[in-house]
Amino acid sequence: MKQQFFTWLNRLLVADVFLVLFGFLWFAIAVVGKYLDIPLGFDLWYRLWQPLFNPAIGILFLGVIASWVANKVSEKFNSD
Repeated sequence: MKQQFFTWLNRLLVADVFLVLFGFLWFAIAVVGKYLDIPLGFDLWYRLWQPLFNPAIGILFLGVIASWVANKVSEKFNSD
């Protein structure tokens, strides 16, 4: 049960990493497009920042910290 939970947590975090990387690449390309007056979706990205990308970054950090804490607790109990 515990191993299955960590497997799914790690899968969720990997998917979240790809979402965050996709958002960063889109942002970088859209900023260059805005600078060159080429519409590459900066306005859409900006509208999605608060409801999609900002929580994705928060979930990523929370998941990494929770995974680290769970591993440390597991090591502590297994070493005894």
